Amino acid sequence: MAEPMISIEVAYAAVDRQALISVQVPQGSTLRAALQASAIGQQFPELDLAACPVGIFGKQVGDPERHVIQAGDRIEVYRPLLADPKEVRRLRAAKAAEARKRES
Repeated sequence: MAEPMISIEVAYAAVDRQALISVQVPQGSTLRAALQASAIGQQFPELDLAACPVGIFGKQVGDPERHVIQAGDRIEVYRPLLADPKEVRRLRAAKAAEARKRES
């Protein structure tokens, strides 16, 4: 008897392109196994699927090797930020304050 299959999606957004892959995996698959089954690493060879952070619906998963996925899950592969958002916001606020100061 064949294992029951579930449908999931794997999403990744690179700087220049993005992918949303629908895949069928055996029920009880781990998050990391589902990533391998999606073959997203072939579309984005720069991805280190063994080390990159991943999550489900925007919530990072701490141990993808053990996390069992559910039908309908959207696995998201995260890439590192190019700049710290807090630092960018602070610099923008400082620049705006300097501009206001010059106008006065």
